[in-house]
Amino acid sequence: MGQIIISEQDIINAICIAQSRKKNVQPQEVEVELMFDDDDGFSAEAYIHGQKSVLETIHIIEAVRLWLDEMLNKDPFAGIELVLDDEEGIIAVINT
Repeated sequence: MGQIIISEQDIINAICIAQSRKKNVQPQEVEVELMFDDDDGFSAEAYIHGQKSVLETIHIIEAVRLWLDEMLNKDPFAGIELVLDDEEGIIAVINT
């Protein structure tokens, strides 16, 4: 069993793509900030033309699944774990 590591920037890119499809805009029109809170866990804020959307962990996972499927041609239903790494920031560990 192997692992794939998805970088913080690729998670942001995945969210940009997912949000652009939901809001019918170009991915480059989406700005994303990833966050981690000890009480609430992982979340993100996506901004499109000044309008903020708050994304919970499940929405981040959905975006990573889309990235796995379309960008990496990997099983989108593999086990995905978001991890706060001291050096890399927020990453996704995919168990293949």
